[in-house]
Formats: sequence, structure tokens, C-alpha cells
Amino acid sequence: MAIYVVGDIQGCYDQLRRLLDKVAFDPVQDRLWLAGDIVNRGPGSLEALRFVRDLGKRALMVLGNHDLHLLAISQGNRKHRSKDHTLDAILKAKDRDELLDWLRHRPLMHYSGKRGYALIHAGLPPQWDVDTALACAREVEGVLQGDGFRDLCQQMYGNEPHRWSEKLQGMERWRFIINSFTRLRYCDRKGNLALNEKGPPGSQHKPFLPWFQVPGRASRQDRILFGHWSTLGYYHAHNVWALDSGCLWGGKLTAIRLRRRSPPKRIQIDCAGKRRP
Repeated sequence: MAIYVVGDIQGCYDQLRRLLDKVAFDPVQDRLWLAGDIVNRGPGSLEALRFVRDLGKRALMVLGNHDLHLLAISQGNRKHRSKDHTLDAILKAKDRDELLDWLRHRPLMHYSGKRGYALIHAGLPPQWDVDTALACAREVEGVLQGDGFRDLCQQMYGNEPHRWSEKLQGMERWRFIINSFTRLRYCDRKGNLALNEKGPPGSQHKPFLPWFQVPGRASRQDRILFGHWSTLGYYHAHNVWALDSGCLWGGKLTAIRLRRRSPPKRIQIDCAGKRRP
């Protein structure tokens, strides 16, 4: 059995299928892990969502910010709906309710003790070790999957609070957790999030650092797989693997194959994308 971990798809369904063909993915024997953002902006969001859903237990995905955006729009959050209409096919599909219900039951974080890897979409603040991160993920997953789902979809947007505290409660606490898992790229040494910094390392304002370069971060001993950061591209250092290599923007779609006794093997395909907004 092989495990392949794939970065952001963002509706690039045809490219996903080409990548899986390249690695000879066998849905009977192999497993697919996805770092989130399988929908939005690309032309095949509906097809990608159906494909991953139909793989059942053979596929594992964590939620990204674009996946959460789809859920928010589905719950009537018109304030944050953009001019991008690539989600319309999902929202108008006959099976939309089944697809959206499946999506809202995906985790924010996966950790495999057997494999020794954590899978997230974006980042972890430096105060969180893996156990804390998992507890925070499960807390918000409970809200997404429970009676507070619609209210969360109306109030999850925003950059505040920007620093973690165990004293945070309610929506402020959940918003910080969501922002960390699905939007984080940079923070300072104290863990203050810099959510407006989106460029490659070196473009950020002082005193911010890529979240995985903060000295002494609590998760530094754990191997972490993530996506979200297309301007970073494929990256491996500091015990992390960044897998969003900008397929949507004409970069590459990246997968790595996890191996027990050696580092992951990288596999990529070239993509014909569109201009960045």
C-alpha cells in the first residue's frame, strides 16, 4: 500500500487525475491524503469534490480556507461572497446537500502516530504542540458538525484575535483556531499572527517569520505536511513539507509518497494555470 499526499487542488480536477495516473494510484490498494482547498477558483471544483468524496475511506483530506468558504456561502454568508463563480456548480448540483454534509465532517488536522506525520492545511502557532493542536482541531470540528455550524459560518471571518491564549472563549477562540489551521503563513516570535503577509519568504515585514522558522516552536520535533502557500512552493526544511506549488497559477501539482524508512518521494506535474488576481 502506498500513501500519496497532494497539495492544493483548487478545482484543478484534470490535473489531479493526471498526477494520480503518473503515480499509478490504485484506489483498491493505495491511500490519498489531501492538504485541503480542493475547491474554488479552478474549473473543476464539483468534479474534484465528488471524486474525493467517492473514494470513501481511501481518501483523507483536511479542510482549507477555500473549503470553509464554500461551506460559509452555502449557509447564506453573502457578505463574503466574491465575484468568483467557480463554486456555483456545487451550490446548484442535485447532490449539493450530500457533498456539503460530507465536507463539513472533514477534520482540520490529521495525525498518524504509525506514520509519524501530521497533516494540516496552513500552519500551527508556535505555542501549540501536536497534542494541543489536535485538541483545538477537534473543538472546532465539533462546532462545524453540530448545531453551531450556521452561526460559525457567519462569524468565522476576520483577523482577530491575533495571539493565542487558553483564556480565549467562544467565537474568538474558534476564529483563531480556524485562522491558524487554514490561513497562517507568518507570525512573530511571540506567536502573533500576520495574516496579511502572503508573499514568499523574504517579502514579509519585520519582525515576522514563516511559522515553521520560529525558534523553539512547540511542534518542531514533529513532521508536518501542509499546503496553502503557493508563493512558497514545494519546500522541505525544519521538519515540514510544503506541498502547494501553485497548480492553479501555472505552477505544478505536487504529491509526495510517504515511505517508512526513507524521506518522502516527490512527484510533480506541470500545470497550465491562470493569472493571479
